[in-house]
Amino acid sequence: MFALRFWLICLAAFMLFPSGYAQRRREVLNPLEVDQLRDAAQEPETRFKLYVEFARLRLVNLEKVRADAKAKDRGQQTHDGLDEFLTIYNELNDNVDNFADRKDDLRKPLKLIIEADTEFQSKLLAIRDAANVTKQEASEYEFVLRDSLETVDDSIEDHRKMLAEQEEAAKNKKKRR
Repeated sequence: MFALRFWLICLAAFMLFPSGYAQRRREVLNPLEVDQLRDAAQEPETRFKLYVEFARLRLVNLEKVRADAKAKDRGQQTHDGLDEFLTIYNELNDNVDNFADRKDDLRKPLKLIIEADTEFQSKLLAIRDAANVTKQEASEYEFVLRDSLETVDDSIEDHRKMLAEQEEAAKNKKKRR
């Protein structure tokens, strides 16, 4: 009887753990940013510009932290900043996919995103190659930095391919008219 009760409690705790963890994860967008995105829900160009701006702001804030060699918990702050950037960047990519699935014309906003991709890649590489970092500090954000770089690298290729496909489709549509 005791063993059965023990296993039921363990099972209940196990089932509750993921939902408790999800609730503790903080939001990376502030209420103003959420409102701006909500207002641009049906406008891909405006929505993408906002995501690019929010991602850029996270990297600018990260550069400020990185510039202060005496910053407390700089490794953890770098980790958190990279995690916020990556969350926003992944959300941008999800939105690109959603609008592309709807067959929206994304040529103009994709050009903006591709320019931002290059900027983001450059800033992430600068963080990776920074000289004033101890091994201990770097170990605190190494994984999320590698993940961010891989995501941006893959996305650059995907965004360029999507732009080429959209330009080809527009050209073919124009020929048919």
